[in-house]
Amino acid sequence: IIPNKLSTNKSNIIFNFLRVTKQYLPHVARLCLISTFLEDGIRMWFQWNEQRDYIDATWSCGYFLAACFVLLNLLGQLGGCVLILSRNFVQYACFALFGILSLQTIAYSILWDLKFLMRNLALGGGLLLLLAESRGEGKSMFAGVPSMGEHSPKQYMQLGGRVLLVLMFMTLLHFDPSFISILQNLVGTALIVLVAIGFKTKLAALTLVLWLFAVNVYFNAFWMVPAYKPMHDFLKYDFFQTMSVIGGLLLIVALGPGGVSMDEKKKLW
Repeated sequence: IIPNKLSTNKSNIIFNFLRVTKQYLPHVARLCLISTFLEDGIRMWFQWNEQRDYIDATWSCGYFLAACFVLLNLLGQLGGCVLILSRNFVQYACFALFGILSLQTIAYSILWDLKFLMRNLALGGGLLLLLAESRGEGKSMFAGVPSMGEHSPKQYMQLGGRVLLVLMFMTLLHFDPSFISILQNLVGTALIVLVAIGFKTKLAALTLVLWLFAVNVYFNAFWMVPAYKPMHDFLKYDFFQTMSVIGGLLLIVALGPGGVSMDEKKKLW
């Protein structure tokens, strides 16, 4: 009886949260998700010369091609963000941001840095969830309500998005023998497994949102570092990348895990 009561209380928490936030949660999720692309696009404008010189020095491609790379990043990211926020041509905007993400992974040698590669893959997972949401908008006035019994690529996008999002949390695990560190690793691992397999997904995703937001504000407080220091840009980059993953998790809270999940299978048992 007690476990049933606890399960009911948890369900009520999620239900009440969605009832109160259903009108603006998807908008907040999208804004968080595209925040890293928005910040990076603006960065390209204000650091045009630095970015161009870096690409030229790294790839020896000449100023013209390096400038074209920076321009493509600037227009692609800002244009994609505007389209997503205005809800116009969202699928094309997602594909454009996928392309920018892939291009940056190669151009900035992220492919050889496991931590940053996993974070970029997590961003890709967020974009997959956004793409899945856009595919359902024509069928529902509220994009956070999945269609029952629907067998489509949308479900597999949601599955892929969930699995890729958890890669962000794997970069936050600390192999430290202290009790607090071990406890955080155990709880964090349990939550990301729940999200990945789609069991108690909304509750697990919401818990991860709160945890990740607290970790982000504490460890990536770029506003506490003077703008002229290199650490400022590094922390700012990390902060907005993490906010994008938070946006992806909020989409999971709004959309649900999709058809390829244990939560969905439980309805058939």
